[in-house]
Amino acid sequence: MRAAALLMAATFGAGCALGQIDQVAVKSPDGQIEFRLFLTRQPDQSLEFLRVAYQVYFKGKLLMDTSFLGLNIRDQPILGVNVGMSKSSTSSVDDTYTVPAGKNKTIHERYNALTAEYLQNGSLGRRINVEVRAYDDGVAFRYVVPWSNPLVDMQIDDEVTEFRFAKDAQSYPLIVDDFNTNYEDGYSRMAISGIHTDSLVALPFLAEQPGVGWVAVTEADIDDYAGMYLKREGPDDSKDAHTMVSTLAPRADDDSTAVLTHAPRECPWRVLLIGTEPGRLIESNIVSSLNPPSMIADTSWIKPGKAAWNWWSGTQAEGVDFKPGMNTATMKHYIDFAAESKLEYMLVDAGWAAPGEGNTPADITKTIPEIDMPEIVRYAKSKSVGVWLWADWHSIDRQMDQAFALYERWGVAGVKIDSMNRDDQWMVNFYRRVAKSAAEHHLMVDFHGAYKPDGLSRTWPNVITREGVMGLEYSKWSARITPDHDAMLPFTRMLAGPMDYTPGAFDNVTAAEFQARNAKPMAMGTRAHQLALYVVFDSPLEMVADYPEAYKGQKDFEFIKEVPASWDETRVVNGKVGEWVTVARKKGTDWYVGGITNWDAREINIPLEFLGSGEYVADIYSDAADADVNPKHAAIEQRRVKAGDLLKMKLAPGGGVAVRIRAGK
Repeated sequence: MRAAALLMAATFGAGCALGQIDQVAVKSPDGQIEFRLFLTRQPDQSLEFLRVAYQVYFKGKLLMDTSFLGLNIRDQPILGVNVGMSKSSTSSVDDTYTVPAGKNKTIHERYNALTAEYLQNGSLGRRINVEVRAYDDGVAFRYVVPWSNPLVDMQIDDEVTEFRFAKDAQSYPLIVDDFNTNYEDGYSRMAISGIHTDSLVALPFLAEQPGVGWVAVTEADIDDYAGMYLKREGPDDSKDAHTMVSTLAPRADDDSTAVLTHAPRECPWRVLLIGTEPGRLIESNIVSSLNPPSMIADTSWIKPGKAAWNWWSGTQAEGVDFKPGMNTATMKHYIDFAAESKLEYMLVDAGWAAPGEGNTPADITKTIPEIDMPEIVRYAKSKSVGVWLWADWHSIDRQMDQAFALYERWGVAGVKIDSMNRDDQWMVNFYRRVAKSAAEHHLMVDFHGAYKPDGLSRTWPNVITREGVMGLEYSKWSARITPDHDAMLPFTRMLAGPMDYTPGAFDNVTAAEFQARNAKPMAMGTRAHQLALYVVFDSPLEMVADYPEAYKGQKDFEFIKEVPASWDETRVVNGKVGEWVTVARKKGTDWYVGGITNWDAREINIPLEFLGSGEYVADIYSDAADADVNPKHAAIEQRRVKAGDLLKMKLAPGGGVAVRIRAGK
């Protein structure tokens, strides 16, 4: 229900606090989070102009100190400086919505909202509004530029959006080389003051504010806009040493500007996920909720699932009467494996499309001679398996309408689109064009070589997952995918949304045994660790990455066959950033639990408080006693459990545990 406006904002006037004028505030429904918006003078400036700024309090403690807001528009004074507040209003929402795929089927959307309207002095009508939503697990705000004559057309060079932490904090940044990035790198651990001022930090940005709580900065609903990054202000010995400032990805055709647009204009939401524990941020649905409702009326064709995949293993096939490779026989072999293993899909990766002429991209409406795509799709359908196709984005951009119509006629389930590696305004719009066109042809989408999610899947639920993460593919050519990296991802990259990490490696080895190789790749860590990733990592399209014969005769493969790819409910049981995590997810009447650790062996406790009444049967896949030296060894056992029981599990170095809990008989 959308309730009438609540008086959650209060105007305190010029005398409310030192240097703060026209303060208005909004609190979360539970009263634990407060966002204060006000006008103040920027210190150390000769100009006496008032600027829009905000503060955030969590449980009565200052989390984010005075942080300035504004838009830097070409040939105009910064919009947000030299302003006066004309009025403010409040409202509240308490509603639910459902999604066809994700970490929660039904999402409770509850927040209190504030809108403050500002007029720039002497600007002949230049206005800027700030909209705020306060949820129980975070706050979000955005700029809204109403129509006015000076701002009919706008060239936004950058934002002036600050995130000034109340004091120095431990942070976990993803530092990228430049704006042309696929977000595929490792996360660091350092104080905010230790981030070099030249470093470019991608979102989400996680930090622990000592004595206050956890906060992660990200964004939502990026529409006809540029992706946001952060840089740290200096010098190191000032209070700016723990201030992060926004910077927008520049346009490819003019790197001096970020966004070409016009008023009226709603900018993306700037999001602060907030909690006493980092696991609460993983559970949050704020990023999804900040996006418009679904544009697809009938979502019955959008079906999450797991997929066999020919690329990661090097298109392997053993003991067969054909030559393995990019050919119809090999693809049918993978389809047979998918059908036998109860996998919903088979993904045909790069190499199937006909080469383009000259310097043109591959022709994705034609195949190489060795591939008969209509026959592959027909054969898969006869086995109740859907087919996904890989394509480079250049080919999609050139042939989108023609290709998507053809794929619909063939009966293709979805497209994996790769190598964008940018989030400037044009590329952001490309994602939206793809989502809309694919939906018109009943195609699901998996973006690879992608920027982080922004909740687009709520508006276009056919976009069911994306990469934007350094995933298991890196094991083919590097030693960068470690249990340490895996234990960091749920608390960092996954806060933005689903991530196609592509788990399922069964050649599990110790760090000393590991060798990077293209065919039959290895993976560091234990077998149980790989099983647990199907629960820990959120992706409604999950790869089963290894070649079919790698799973033959492996009893622990039963867990992968049974585990769902989409969930009714998600709870983070416990964990510590970069060290270990335990996640419980529900599907129907069954619960699945995944726990992973970094290179440190440890014993973890899994309280089964999330179970309902009655007795359950737990199928437990854990590290065998010798898993520290034989990582492929997993122990499989069955226990009867009930709510309130405590599972005590020993995890080997790089280990894990995967549990299916079903109603007992």
